[in-house]
Amino acid sequence: MAEESLTISKLKERFPDSMLEVAHFRGETTVYVRKGDIVKVCRFLRDDPELQYNFLSDLCGVDRLGLEPRFEVVYNLYSIPYAQRIRLKVKVSEGEEVDTVTGVWGTANWHEREVYDLFGIRFLGHPDLCRILMPEDWEGHPLRKDYPVQDMPKWWEVGKP
Repeated sequence: MAEESLTISKLKERFPDSMLEVAHFRGETTVYVRKGDIVKVCRFLRDDPELQYNFLSDLCGVDRLGLEPRFEVVYNLYSIPYAQRIRLKVKVSEGEEVDTVTGVWGTANWHEREVYDLFGIRFLGHPDLCRILMPEDWEGHPLRKDYPVQDMPKWWEVGKP
């Protein structure tokens, strides 16, 4: 846990106004980051020689329907040299954009496209923000909690009398 404490203390020292909340649960640390600061925080975590969070293991969305802001973008980072994990979260209101982290980790390209496709969260500055799982003409974003699943045509009934 010493490295996690080092991570948090370095973040507090370097970005005191960017960190909105730090939560610890079952040995995992989550840092809520101000939306406009996510790129510089991620770049710092990657480039600091004592931290080296050099692997974006996952980036996903969460629909918090009924809460404001409605969405979260979750960044799960791993430091290969130090075998440490940290989770960053950014809260996003409907219609807001989050800056892309594709310039920090190339793999964010696919992750952000998936979040856009399934939740409708847009990433400002993304090099190719388009659907990745659903057809281009698909209407809506199927992982939103208010997505009308009941109204969807069922593939097994298509063409039946």
